[in-house]
Amino acid sequence: MTLSHAIPDNDRPPPVRAVFSAVTWKEIAYLVSNLPLTVVGFVYAVVMVSTAGGLSVTAIGIPLLACGLYLSRQWGRLDRARARGLLGVRVDEPTPIPGPKRSGGFFPWLWTSIKDPVGWRTVLYQLIRLPWGVLTFTVALTGLFVLWPVLPYLVRLMANVDRAMVRGLLSPSDDLERRIAELESDRGVVVDTAAADLRRIERDLHDGAQARLVALAMGLGLAKEKLLEDPEGAAAMVDEAHGEVKLALQELRDLARGIHPAVLTDRGLDAALSSVAARCVVPVKVVVDLPGARPAEAIEGIAYFVVSELLQNVSKHAGPGARGATVEVWRAGARLMLRVSDDGRGGASAAGGSGLAGLAERLGAVDGVLVVDSPAGAGTVVTAELPWRDRG
Repeated sequence: MTLSHAIPDNDRPPPVRAVFSAVTWKEIAYLVSNLPLTVVGFVYAVVMVSTAGGLSVTAIGIPLLACGLYLSRQWGRLDRARARGLLGVRVDEPTPIPGPKRSGGFFPWLWTSIKDPVGWRTVLYQLIRLPWGVLTFTVALTGLFVLWPVLPYLVRLMANVDRAMVRGLLSPSDDLERRIAELESDRGVVVDTAAADLRRIERDLHDGAQARLVALAMGLGLAKEKLLEDPEGAAAMVDEAHGEVKLALQELRDLARGIHPAVLTDRGLDAALSSVAARCVVPVKVVVDLPGARPAEAIEGIAYFVVSELLQNVSKHAGPGARGATVEVWRAGARLMLRVSDDGRGGASAAGGSGLAGLAERLGAVDGVLVVDSPAGAGTVVTAELPWRDRG
């Protein structure tokens, strides 16, 4: 395992100066505090490993080891916070271990906790830090009295070693672990979005087509009763029911179009987006540049939904001064690009709770990106990126 990583530019400490700066004093405080903390961490690691190892032949040894590794994780959190505050090292927090319920039971959780790489690397960090903590404490403290002309350079050298240790042993296991955390978050967004869509469909059916069909059934029932006594009245009621049937069918078509329009499946994004644009309250120009290629059905459906929502926003929020809007769709390498712009009043924001924030979450669930440029009074430009996946 390597202890050295590429240091981002914004993580690099300022150059060393002969005069002690605030950064140097923070580094000295970190080095001096190494000794008491490393002594406690070393003792804890030795006692935990030896006790759990000695009791491993009993029923409590393995659970004790799992709990010990969990507490080591918390110690690592403390050291990351100390390094962040005094050394300016920004290290992502590792992915938490799911509890027994999410892990599928006690024994799967126990096995996951025992083989936790973050916990074991924190134990290793605690064990190897004792001699280093003694050295840094001695040099930093005595250097304040006898080595002060060169102490900033010594302090920077030792602090950089500490930075490398923190990045190498207390950071998440690798990019895969961070990716897993992102996917878990995205999975939650997808589940919530699907549940919201189902509730919307249920509400639309209940308040729209279902209510109309119930009224239609009642009307036909009354017409049936009057058929012999009042044929003309019954005929009028049947004519009214015929109109209700047409309205119900139109509502069902609109609902089906909102879920996944047939024109999108049959003719692709160009025709489907042109159909959506025709319903916008301002003139919309649609430019789709996808020569001879169509993305995967899921990506195509998300693109259609995003543009539909953005055009609805244009209709609702662009204002009476808006004269037109433009929809552009093209492929850029492995990305499907969407841009919806209008010349309305602007001021749109993707802040939490807005419709644009919901779109950003949906796009993020499939590795997409949403960028909003909407200065007040200067129109709105929303650019969306989706991963390109070939159809079939």
